[in-house]
Amino acid sequence: MSDPIALPPVPPGLSPLGFLRLAGARLRRGWVGLSPVLRGMAWMALSGMSFSLLNALMSGLTREMHPFQAQFLRYLFGFAVMLPLLARSGLAAFAPNGLSGQLWRGVIHTAGLLLWFLALPHIALADVTALGFTGPIFVMLGAVVFLKEKVVLSRWIAAAVGLLGVAIVLAPQLSGGGGVWTLVMLASSPLFAASFLITKVMTRRDSPEVIVMWQAITITLFTLPFALLDWTWPDARQLAWFAVGGALGSLGQWFLALAFRLADVSATQPVKFLDLAWASVLGFLLFSDMPGWTTFTGAAVIFASATWMARVEAAAAPRGG
Repeated sequence: MSDPIALPPVPPGLSPLGFLRLAGARLRRGWVGLSPVLRGMAWMALSGMSFSLLNALMSGLTREMHPFQAQFLRYLFGFAVMLPLLARSGLAAFAPNGLSGQLWRGVIHTAGLLLWFLALPHIALADVTALGFTGPIFVMLGAVVFLKEKVVLSRWIAAAVGLLGVAIVLAPQLSGGGGVWTLVMLASSPLFAASFLITKVMTRRDSPEVIVMWQAITITLFTLPFALLDWTWPDARQLAWFAVGGALGSLGQWFLALAFRLADVSATQPVKFLDLAWASVLGFLLFSDMPGWTTFTGAAVIFASATWMARVEAAAAPRGG
């Protein structure tokens, strides 16, 4: 472990601009002095905060317009954020090696989003985040069924523990009015897992930039017919919020890529539990949502199983010599 970097004291009589420059230099030195794993965890925390803000923003907008229209505008503005990249690199740079895979992924991801956005205005943000932790479990199950991957006993145990956590989150809500919407939200997780598995296959022949670009294109096109079923013209304020949402989505993906570039998934996974804290605080401040103890308990169980699964896979992965 390297020794901490010694920083010089602040010189007397420094102007405000000079102080800001000195503070920026100290922050950069301190940041570079951190280990790659710690920097990766910091980027993961920022990614989670960006997506939590995006979810809160979309939850508010789906209460003002039909969720399908909000879904379309969210991805339309997300695609708009990517237009400068498309203009700079040209259309040829984003030509996929096989259009059918991109279209199928768009269809499946759109189906998951339809369920997710439909349930969003009816569920507390903390519950949305807790159910989102089930993603790795459904990815594992899908890999067994569709990709014929062999799964060791520890991964099956992790999946069983994760499903127990889902039951803890769902149990008290199935007796109330929000139970049906919670199931609708949960039903989106296997579809997102299928989209992830298709993405995993497509990375063998397409770059991440091509995959992300075609996700934006296909989802924007496929969600348009559903948005037109109950279309109301958004006002300037709503359009501005959708523009913010597009930026937040892009920032979240960028922070996520930086995190995975610096550290393994198993190292950054524990920081994802902060997503529940962001969602709980935002839900309380914006919508007066008060998560119950079952939400936190179930989320902790789901999260523990996902973290264990990530660490087992990291330990089993072959290392280059």
